[in-house]
Amino acid sequence: MNNRIKFIISTSILLAIALVSCTDNESTNLINEFETTPYTLVVPSNLPAPILPQDNPLTYEGIALGKALFFEKMLSKDGTVSYGSCHNQSNAFTDTDKQFSEGIEGKIGDRNSMPIFNMFYHTKGFFWDGRAKLLRDQSLGPIENPLEMGETLENVVNKLQSEFEYRKLFYNAFGDSTVTPLKMSLAMEQFMLTFVSGNSKFDKVERGEAQFTDSELRGKQLFFTEFETGGETRGADCFHCHATADFSNHEFMNNGLDSESEFKDLGRAQFTKRPTDNAKFKTPSLRNVAVTGPYMHDGRFATLEEVIEHYNSGIKESPTLDVNIHGIKDGMNLTEQEKHDLLAFLNTLTDEYYLNNEEYKEK
Repeated sequence: MNNRIKFIISTSILLAIALVSCTDNESTNLINEFETTPYTLVVPSNLPAPILPQDNPLTYEGIALGKALFFEKMLSKDGTVSYGSCHNQSNAFTDTDKQFSEGIEGKIGDRNSMPIFNMFYHTKGFFWDGRAKLLRDQSLGPIENPLEMGETLENVVNKLQSEFEYRKLFYNAFGDSTVTPLKMSLAMEQFMLTFVSGNSKFDKVERGEAQFTDSELRGKQLFFTEFETGGETRGADCFHCHATADFSNHEFMNNGLDSESEFKDLGRAQFTKRPTDNAKFKTPSLRNVAVTGPYMHDGRFATLEEVIEHYNSGIKESPTLDVNIHGIKDGMNLTEQEKHDLLAFLNTLTDEYYLNNEEYKEK
């Protein structure tokens, strides 16, 4: 082998080593440059501290990815439905005055869409029946539901992976551009955890920033007072299920909608397989209740007036009827004025700031 050939070979080897070294350094620099920006969740002073997942800290990058996914119709089989299609901000992220939401191909769901806010207080499960333990678990459910998005997670991953912008968003959020269902769920969990509602008139009164009208104040007293047959103090007994700062105990309860022979949806029992859970559904928060109709898990009541009348005179007995509801099963005989006052108080729970917060809107 002559010296010229030896020189060429040696030079080629050195060049190859240099290129490999350069590539390794570039990869190292990318890893070193990856850094997320922590997001501090702020809640109004009259609300308890949020309970946030320790294994999924909020970051601006994770929230941005979650927001993109929340409004992404590519997650559905035919590209027509996103989470935002069934959860509208002006209605506290429920569906717009619909008993049941419409999924792909015009398919209609079988339960009323639930609102999304203050999810950091929900520690006992998600969906009406509580079948999802964590918010991240709930976030993936609609994708494979045949009545909602009708898609497979595998197909969704492939579609997102093929898009440069999504690979970039995943890298920004997690330091790796590979799309996975877990990363999707963590990002959507982060985005939904930023939905804070705590600036209603009720909250402002609590903070000394506003005052109730006489009717609203009477309604509050009814709401937080025990119902006692024949007693001097009138109460509507609402606080047993809705007394917390989030106006829900987040438990699963039978509120007397149907007698046992009328059960069509077994609620939590469909998940737990326990007859003692028959017709039990998650207690929804009453925050923003004036804009989240129709009401109940099956959207059977179109107005809040109908809801109030249900508890006033429409309770039906069954073996799993909640003990607190059982106490008013024979009717509370609220006067028209009392029902009007109770409605006035419920209207003070509407949070216009949350309903119009630009941070939650689709860009």
